[in-house]
Amino acid sequence: MTVDATLAARGLLLDMDSTLVNSEAVVELLWRRWATEHGLAVADVLAVAHGRQGWATMAELLPDRPAELNRADNDRMLAEEATIVDGVIPIAGAPEFMAALADLPHALVTSANHVLAETRMTAAGLPIPRVRITAESVTVSKPDPEGFLKAAAELGLSADDCLVFEDSQAGITAAKAAGMRVVGVGPRAATLDPTAHVPDLTHIRIEPLPSGSIAVHVSA
Repeated sequence: MTVDATLAARGLLLDMDSTLVNSEAVVELLWRRWATEHGLAVADVLAVAHGRQGWATMAELLPDRPAELNRADNDRMLAEEATIVDGVIPIAGAPEFMAALADLPHALVTSANHVLAETRMTAAGLPIPRVRITAESVTVSKPDPEGFLKAAAELGLSADDCLVFEDSQAGITAAKAAGMRVVGVGPRAATLDPTAHVPDLTHIRIEPLPSGSIAVHVSA
């Protein structure tokens, strides 16, 4: 895995939870409750829940359960998540990272819906990108690449032009399926073979280049 590197891109595609925003406590609280309600091992649920839309996690774990029940549970969970902001804070380095991107092509690509994305980014004190792909924007969840491909298209970029920042297996798989390079963020991403890995965003430095490209400097 790359330790110190400089990656060039024309646009950056950013996951939210555990990449920009630390919301792990809220996410795990609700999934622990759901696991208990359905007689599932919490560890098995948390192993697949990160990075996906809720209904997709439920379908993976309970394949014979009617889709409409999964969607209803997903809607209730999203509504509850949007009311809990205690402990939602930026990932280390995220404020500086987002400030460096303010005038550069970038997009948010999250499995949260629009309301939850705005709630969490605001709670963490982070600006919300103008281009954002949320749950409402796609027909399928990560690990499908649809969200990343839509974000690239909205920025007017090809997959080769984009660099993704992700933390989860579902997200990294989706980015690779889109033909994009990935910077893995945080401990979960370290084992998922991203193009480069950082413990947090303090290890990233953004440098706009005269050519219009973006140099992303990754340090150990």
